[in-house]
Amino acid sequence: MTEPAPIPGLRGRFTIPSLAFGGILMAVMQTVVVPLLPDLPRLTGASAGTVSWTVTATLLAGAVLTPVLGRAGDMYGKKRVLISALTLMTVGSVMCALSSDITVIITARALQGAAAAVVPLSISILRDELPPERRGSAVAMMSSTVGIGAALGLPLAALVIQYADWHVMFWLTSALGALGIAAVAWAVRESPVREPGRFDVVGTLGLAAGLVCLLLGVSQGGQWGWTSGPILVLFLAAVVVLALWTWHQLRAKAPLVDLRLAARPRVGLPHVTALLTGFAFYANTLVTAQLVQAPKATGYGLELSIVATGLCLLPGGITMLLFSPVSARISEARGPRVTLALGTAVIACGYAVRIADSRDLWMIIAGATVVSTGTTLAYSALPTLILRAVPAEQTASANGVNVLMRTIGQATSSAAVAAILVHHTSEVGGVQVATLHGYLLTFTMAGAIALVACAAALVIPRDAAAAEPPRQARRKVPAVAPERTEKGA
Repeated sequence: MTEPAPIPGLRGRFTIPSLAFGGILMAVMQTVVVPLLPDLPRLTGASAGTVSWTVTATLLAGAVLTPVLGRAGDMYGKKRVLISALTLMTVGSVMCALSSDITVIITARALQGAAAAVVPLSISILRDELPPERRGSAVAMMSSTVGIGAALGLPLAALVIQYADWHVMFWLTSALGALGIAAVAWAVRESPVREPGRFDVVGTLGLAAGLVCLLLGVSQGGQWGWTSGPILVLFLAAVVVLALWTWHQLRAKAPLVDLRLAARPRVGLPHVTALLTGFAFYANTLVTAQLVQAPKATGYGLELSIVATGLCLLPGGITMLLFSPVSARISEARGPRVTLALGTAVIACGYAVRIADSRDLWMIIAGATVVSTGTTLAYSALPTLILRAVPAEQTASANGVNVLMRTIGQATSSAAVAAILVHHTSEVGGVQVATLHGYLLTFTMAGAIALVACAAALVIPRDAAAAEPPRQARRKVPAVAPERTEKGA
């Protein structure tokens, strides 16, 4: 693919900010419901188990739709599919704002799961539209939006819920969603890089069924019982369906996911590392929120409010914003493989801080921020590795699979953290509360997983052919870029 011509005028200056705003908004949408969970049973008249589906539905829909929308973007146009994902997210927010019926809210939250495809689609657009010298920092920024949005979403939602009706929060996110759609429609142009072919409907349905069975079993295993009949049936169904899906993908002429490409070490190992990094990162968010809100009677809890809890996570989001350009420079100087290994090692160091001291607030914030810093380095390197390892016309689907692996890692982390904390509790004021030992075990587990991710990153093969051409060579590219053609044109 020849070097793209820049987008002229004011629109070109807002291309990256518009895409980054969409990524931040996606992460905000995923986290705003968290402070509302304790009150939703009273507000909707539903049981706590039913209310938990407001999170589970988004997770399942996001996991299924991310690779599907990524493939659709490669085939039909990344900007078109990106706007569709943002529209579904915004429609879901409007539905939540208009209703107090739990069925409507769960359906709306499932629609919002489509937003999980925003980041991989945006990264693919950046590859197609930016010159190589700007691509690294832009991709790093897009990758960090996930953490930035998560850090901003929790305190924002807590403030709105505390001082206004909870529907106001969804009206606010609806307005932000409309703004994001308008910004992308105006500032982003459609990429002509496509991979024509027939859409794999059978592969889509098979992947959806397999992932729903797998992630539903993982997310509900703690509540239903890991050895209960429904959970065992779900896991067995996941194995059978995904095995059949793999067989179909290997035989299909235009598969939803190119498994032969994914099996190459330069693609497969970043996917494995994404799963492990997602596991390690998510434990930090889950445990920090619970730890600082624990009663003081536990001997370690700080009994902070929801708003104060969100503010504890805010430094991590700010750090992710500041370190995204740093990660791009490291990748340019040493390669994304080194950045990924460094990031996962920093995550492990952050958990070492958490193990050393989880009683003092400043140490809790410091440890959580170090983990966020390592996550920034790792998450910014992963899409760069994928971009260098796959053809230009498959970047959206390949990055979609990488984000899917992060999602599976996060779901598994949530289940593992819950399993550890449930088995390490003590009674405080008549209520079962997790012990400090349980939290320390969680930190140890997450830190160990981060070290495994570091080892996986270090064995990713180097490929000099995948690296960007040297700057001296890039200067010889004509000022007016040649006309690009679609694959097969």
